[in-house]
Amino acid sequence: MEDRLQDLLRIALAYQVTDIHFSLLSQKGEVAIEMRVHGTMEQLKPQDDDLRLFHYLMYRANLDLSRVSVPQTGSFEEEVDGTVLSLRFALVTSYRLTSGVLRILNHSSRLQIDDLTRDRQAQGFLHDILQHRTGLFVLSGPTGSGKTTSLYTLLNSVSGRKIYTLEDPVEVINPAYVQLQINDRQHMSYAEGIKQLMRHDPDIIMIGEIRDSEAAVMAVRCALTGHLVLTSLHASSCTSAILRLLDLGVKDYQLKDVLGGISNQRLYPCSQGMTGIYEIMDRKEVDYWFANKETSEDFIPLSAKASFAAANGIIEKMAAAADFTF
Repeated sequence: MEDRLQDLLRIALAYQVTDIHFSLLSQKGEVAIEMRVHGTMEQLKPQDDDLRLFHYLMYRANLDLSRVSVPQTGSFEEEVDGTVLSLRFALVTSYRLTSGVLRILNHSSRLQIDDLTRDRQAQGFLHDILQHRTGLFVLSGPTGSGKTTSLYTLLNSVSGRKIYTLEDPVEVINPAYVQLQINDRQHMSYAEGIKQLMRHDPDIIMIGEIRDSEAAVMAVRCALTGHLVLTSLHASSCTSAILRLLDLGVKDYQLKDVLGGISNQRLYPCSQGMTGIYEIMDRKEVDYWFANKETSEDFIPLSAKASFAAANGIIEKMAAAADFTF
């Protein structure tokens, strides 16, 4: 089973997949294994030992094999080609189906900023974020587009600055910075978390994902107090990200003052596995949008970038066409 697990993890790393999904049909004892590639769940070819692998993961994660009907989560480490991966296996059971998800928690620690994309504009934008001392920078995109990987890769590229994160939940454990997890039962809300962080004189604050008004308002408030704030947001474009923040209750004039830039991204298959395509709205473009409520002539939409990448053989044309029409 060890070799099978290693092979599975190598596939996940090659395609920059962080979650491997297992579905066990309780009555038949059959296991389906899937990975989300380019936003689409792709099923791996079934093998005779899939059920044994499922039970092996439960064993490695120290789950109770006699209580499969109870939701359980466990963690373990696995060395793959010289890299130690931190893994989490979560289990939940319904009437006919048992679902397990194996997550690679430290996938982004293996990446540098230039590994995320071959787009020079996007590389420059991401590097430039870390040159700032203040401001709000938002990495947006749909589910499975690599937002979290981009966010942690940025943090892992920082040295000599105090980093504090506020997450719900903590996705990737990293001893290089202080991580707080939202916990309503322990009265750790976004407001309380930010209040605590401010007492520690942080250089960079990362808010894992903005999902509600409280998180949106607190992210802007942190930036207004002179901190560099990085966060992610579920949105289909840079413009949609701005509108989403405004819908969540952020004041127009405050967002205009602190928003240093926005990216919107997708993952596409390429010769090296997967690569990111980024739509970029830098500070100049942000100012233009707030003044005119539209993008400038210099703005390059994600569809145009995907078309260019496909035409030049950077990504697979069929994959790009699945999102955009050429």
